[in-house]
Amino acid sequence: MRFGRISKAVGVAAAAALALSACAGNSGGTTPTTAAAASKAGGSATVVEVNAFNTFNPNTADGNTDINSKVSYATHSGFFYIDNKLNVVRNEKFGKMEKVSDDPLTVKYTINEGVKWSDGTPVTAADLVLQWAAFSGYYDDADSEAKTGTSYFSYAGDPTGIALTDFPELGEDGRSMTLKYSKPFADWEIAIGGPGIDIPAHVLAKKAGLADAKAFVDMLKGMPRGDAKAPQPANAQLQTMAEMWNTGFDSKTLPADPSLYLSNGPYIVKDVNQDQSLTMVKNKDYNWGPEANLDEITVRYIGSAPAQVQALKNGEADIIAPQASADTVEQLKALESQGVTVEVGNQLSYDHIDLNYSGVFAEKSVREAFMKSVPRKDIVDKIVKKLDPEAKPLDSQLFVPDQALYTESVKDNGSSAYQDVDIEGAKSLLNGATPEVRIMYNKDNPNRADMFALISESASKAGFKIVDGGLGKSDWGKALGDGSYDATIFGWINSGVGVSGVPQIFKSGNDSNFNGFSDPEADKLMDELIVTTDKGKQDELIKQIDQKIWASAYGLPLFQAVGVDAYSDRITGVKYMPNQTGVWWNFWEWAQK
Repeated sequence: MRFGRISKAVGVAAAAALALSACAGNSGGTTPTTAAAASKAGGSATVVEVNAFNTFNPNTADGNTDINSKVSYATHSGFFYIDNKLNVVRNEKFGKMEKVSDDPLTVKYTINEGVKWSDGTPVTAADLVLQWAAFSGYYDDADSEAKTGTSYFSYAGDPTGIALTDFPELGEDGRSMTLKYSKPFADWEIAIGGPGIDIPAHVLAKKAGLADAKAFVDMLKGMPRGDAKAPQPANAQLQTMAEMWNTGFDSKTLPADPSLYLSNGPYIVKDVNQDQSLTMVKNKDYNWGPEANLDEITVRYIGSAPAQVQALKNGEADIIAPQASADTVEQLKALESQGVTVEVGNQLSYDHIDLNYSGVFAEKSVREAFMKSVPRKDIVDKIVKKLDPEAKPLDSQLFVPDQALYTESVKDNGSSAYQDVDIEGAKSLLNGATPEVRIMYNKDNPNRADMFALISESASKAGFKIVDGGLGKSDWGKALGDGSYDATIFGWINSGVGVSGVPQIFKSGNDSNFNGFSDPEADKLMDELIVTTDKGKQDELIKQIDQKIWASAYGLPLFQAVGVDAYSDRITGVKYMPNQTGVWWNFWEWAQK
């Protein structure tokens, strides 16, 4: 399974039939195709999503949900995007990204003249430096065990690869930045500058009391690399800026301050109705990437699949991506006679239950007992099997069944201990104890609610006292890792390219490592993984990491399933996409007939 930065998903879970390792580079400035000739520029579309928007910064650990990333994708631009064949496609209208040298690995980024934020400020190298600082953890000197030092930016991804660089070299034109790596980095092409540059440096500089973005760059240039062995007092201005980056763009409504939702992409957010909808309008100044056809896109948040289908049927929605089930697909197929197109395919995500390495689950034996009580086959039978009769519980955290190494990894990774529910084995491990376990999940997601009910019923038989910790659709993501629960049910969905998503979730101390898993040997394997460019060697390393995760009683992967989207004949240009961007990947091609 290949991971770029991955997002928390609340929608459809993913399918096993796609080789997640499929990835091809595309170094040319590929021009996207236009919508069908029968379409016209202008008009509007309504898209339905399961999750509710809650931040304009999808790069934080809390904000890294699929809907936040999709809104950001439509409102920001960068050096590349990923198409639905999992190719990295360069956007040379935005700028140029070039590998200057292999030894040492050196990458230069140059933003084209004329690219600007929606307040008229040019997008510059300072914006790239901000992204580099946030993604690399360069200034962090925190030691979590000693509880000393400072960790500034709460980045959702894994900083290890970008941390192989020193402070960037900046061009005199103010629009270029060069990174030099001390080692090879497998994911250099997707590390910085895309699919979008989300947060403007000039806004953060002003919020931190600095004159402008240049003052911000000068401040960073004057600061040494952080060293956890010799922590220094926190830099007040950087801390203010980082805290702003971490939480200052969070909002379930449209902020009163326009600088908090600036765009440098095809669309600008116009309105946000809390937990209901979001509307974006075309950025008329945008000409540094594929030009969008529609004047306006409205996003509605509807968790219920039947309600999504009804909205499409009633003409209240044009594009939907409901949770996949046999009933949903059957309901959608019935609408084909009314001009609805239904697309069923694979998604690069999986559902799972993770156990915290603290509190009631601090003891490995209690984690093992709980894992023995999870009815994975029952969950698959009742949620997935009607749609895919061949569906089985997923037995790897890192591979999928159609990959050659899946079967090999499953043989040795330790998943065989949890093939079937073993209530007696769980009771034996608990030895009379009756631990109370709070399970957090998105209660507005019907599949997750059903999973919780099945797990609760089964685990109770082993002696666990289950507490319902379900949260609403715009709150569950921010609760991940906050210590308010013992186990959580959710999904990861990834880009389908790169390997950095493995340490993003599983490396010690990373902000997306929500349950506190830590294994020094696994950390070493992950450090090796991100500097390994040979795909075969990557697979072997991932197989070893898979073993370490299972040996630690981390929790359980549950299943991968089939994804579905559907759209009315009022809209053209919609194309299925298996990764976290979903149908949004080519939103510029959407057009109204």
